[in-house]
Amino acid sequence: MNEQNDTPPERPTGRRQDAIDINDFVFAATGARVRRLTLPDGEHWFPAADVAARLGYSNTRDALKSHVDRSLQKSLGEISQGVGTADTLRKLAGHRLQRSMKMVNLKGLIQLVNGCTKPECAPFKAWVSEVVETVQRDGSYSLDPAPVQPARDGTTAYLMPQEVADAIVRLEERNIRADEELVVAQAERIEQMRRANDRLGRIDDRLGSLTERVGGVHDVLGRIADALDLIADRLQPPGTAQSSMTPRQLLATWRAKNLVVTDDVHAVAAYLAPALVRGPVHCRMEEVADRTGLTLDRVHDCVRMLIKRGCVRQTGVGAGGVPVFVLA
Repeated sequence: MNEQNDTPPERPTGRRQDAIDINDFVFAATGARVRRLTLPDGEHWFPAADVAARLGYSNTRDALKSHVDRSLQKSLGEISQGVGTADTLRKLAGHRLQRSMKMVNLKGLIQLVNGCTKPECAPFKAWVSEVVETVQRDGSYSLDPAPVQPARDGTTAYLMPQEVADAIVRLEERNIRADEELVVAQAERIEQMRRANDRLGRIDDRLGSLTERVGGVHDVLGRIADALDLIADRLQPPGTAQSSMTPRQLLATWRAKNLVVTDDVHAVAAYLAPALVRGPVHCRMEEVADRTGLTLDRVHDCVRMLIKRGCVRQTGVGAGGVPVFVLA
C-alpha cells in the first residue's frame, strides 16, 4: 500500500508529519484511546496487551503469534535501546510502560485489527480494503488536502477519509451514550442511598423512642425498688436497720481503724462486708473458709479480731447453731 500524501521534506527535527492524526487513526481502528510511544523518527509503537484487550482477544501471546509478523513486534527494552533520549524516558514513565512489555508498531496494530471479529472494526477494515483496491486500480492512494492549512509550521494538513471519520463519530456517540448511562446509573445509586439513609433515620428514631420508653420503665422500676426498700426498713425490728454505706466504704472505715493487720483478716472482712451492709448475716464459718481459702481455725481467729476491734457483734444463733452477726 503506497499512500502518497505530498508530505513536504522533513523538518529540521527529523520527525515526519502524519497525514492522519495518529490518535484518531488508532481510535477508529480499535475503538479506544491506546497508549503509544512515538520515537524521535516518528515511528509509533503500542503495548500489544492494550491493543489485544481492546479488540477482544483473550490471549495476547496467541493473538501476536496468529496475526502479527515477528518483525512488527518488539519488547520495549529493544525499542528504547539507542533512543534513550530524555523525552523518550519521560514518555515511558508517563505512560507507565515496562521494559519487558511486548509492543507492536502501526503495521502490527493493523494486522491485529484485520484479525479481529468485533463489529466495531468492520468500518475500518472496509476502508483498508478500499485503499488496497484503489492502489490496485489506480496505482496510488492519496488524501485530499484540508480546506484550512496550518500557517505556522509550513506542513500540509489532509482531510480524514470519510470512512474513518464516520467510524470515529460512531465510537464517540457510543462513548457519549455510555457516559449518559453511567450518569443515570450514578443518579439511581445516589437515590437508592438516599432512600436507604431515610430508612435508617426512621429506624434510629424508632430506636430512640423505644430507648426513651425503656428508660421510663427503668425509672418506674427504680421508684418501686426505693419504695420496697423503705417498706422493708420500716418492717425491720429495731436495731437491724440496714447501713447506708457501701461495702467499699465499710472496708475503708475498718481500714481507718487499723483493722486489717493481715491479708487473712482483710479477706474475711471483704467477704462479710456486702452482706453486713444489708442486715444481719448468718455466718457459716465453713463457707467462709471455702470462699477465702483459709483454714477453719484461721477464719474463727479473723472473726474474733473483727469482734474485738468493734466492727461486728453477734446477736444470736440461727438454725443449726449458725452465729448471726450485725454491724457494731
